[in-house]
Amino acid sequence: MKNTKEKIAYLQGLSRGLDVEESSKEGKVLSGIISILDDLAEQIEDIEIAQEDLEDYVESIDEDLYDLEGDLLGEVDLVDEDIVEVVCPRCEETVCFEADIIDDEDLIEVTCPNCDEVVFINDQDLIEGLGADRGLSLTDDRGISLVSSVDEDI
Repeated sequence: MKNTKEKIAYLQGLSRGLDVEESSKEGKVLSGIISILDDLAEQIEDIEIAQEDLEDYVESIDEDLYDLEGDLLGEVDLVDEDIVEVVCPRCEETVCFEADIIDDEDLIEVTCPNCDEVVFINDQDLIEGLGADRGLSLTDDRGISLVSSVDEDI
């Protein structure tokens, strides 16, 4: 904010150097504009200080909330042994998902968040080729799975 205040002080100096009488029409306008600019600069400085205080306060609340969650829920282990990693065949991004998905009874497709390519399907019938036995092509011309286009009623 000092930069803005310095610029306003510079404008005040320039206006004084013009030898424009403050009692003239031009002098009153110029003086009024510079006065308003100075007031605005001070208000912006106050807002910036209030914003910094608010950010500090929200950060302390966030830290307190994190501590409270830890006390109530126990420490959460971010490294989970039940995570499956699959490499996307299109963009080679590593996609992670919970191992529970593998045994889920519903048809679940895991897609790459980078390119939306289906990287895993938990339906064993489709994986083993039952869909192909019913006359459905489950791969495209590159050999990439098209299982996302297969109906659940198959």
